[in-house]
Amino acid sequence: MRAYYLDNPEHTLTAADLATEGILSWQLPVDEAGYAAPLQEIRESRGYVEMDQIHLGADTPDLEALCDKFFTEHLHTDEEIRFVVGGAGIFDLRDKDDAWMRVHVVPGDLIIVPKDKYHRFTLDEARTITCKRLFQDTTGWTPVNR
Repeated sequence: MRAYYLDNPEHTLTAADLATEGILSWQLPVDEAGYAAPLQEIRESRGYVEMDQIHLGADTPDLEALCDKFFTEHLHTDEEIRFVVGGAGIFDLRDKDDAWMRVHVVPGDLIIVPKDKYHRFTLDEARTITCKRLFQDTTGWTPVNR
């Protein structure tokens, strides 16, 4: 995971910096045998009861339309949790002063975007990502555009 402010990419943000904004992150093993137990522990400790897997790539129907939708600045009334198992992506998140922070996630990265945090998502130049999505329930998953 690499994090920085969009207006100052040379200044790296640490996990502690992100945590002051309510953004939590973990690095887990990429293989299922390695991530199964720690992912289950995170699920249980945070009350995530649902999990699925999403893949975006060249074979995804209407990929560009989906990417445009995800890149519209929005929030959710529940946490957004992603564990990257393949590919990579970019979360842009607003800090408390409304500045953009960029977090580039790669395999093994788990990120939790807090509820009510404005953000957007896009693919990086490789244009593919596979993620586990975790939910407390799916009712807080309708995006609220800014």
